[in-house]
Amino acid sequence: MTTFVTIGGVLQFGILIASALVPQVLDWRTELRKLPTLFAQLVWVHGGFIVLTIAGFGLLSIASARELASGTALGRSVCGMIGLFWGARLGVQIVYFHPQEYLSSTLLKLGYHALTAVFTYLAIVFSWIALA
Repeated sequence: MTTFVTIGGVLQFGILIASALVPQVLDWRTELRKLPTLFAQLVWVHGGFIVLTIAGFGLLSIASARELASGTALGRSVCGMIGLFWGARLGVQIVYFHPQEYLSSTLLKLGYHALTAVFTYLAIVFSWIALA
């Protein structure tokens, strides 16, 4: 289990790398200028807090993998939160997002499907540990 948690931590940092490309791929600078200033600021602030959350989950998963996989109440609770977070993100990816018009190259399509696979891994592994 410790290895699965550590892999999950590494994958979460990989998600951050992919996330850094989103503003450029979706041309946020141009698109957000069309919104009232407060709305654009909210997008950037919420995005920043999501980045901090994912970085925290990744750091916890790598630095405390043994503790998270140990089966203690705290370890299971943290894994449950991480599993819930990624399960919800997976649900949004599958049910809510409709990115087809932005998946204009093979690389973008591959990246989108790779992220879906990573979200699935994270949701399953951390939920499994939480419930085991």
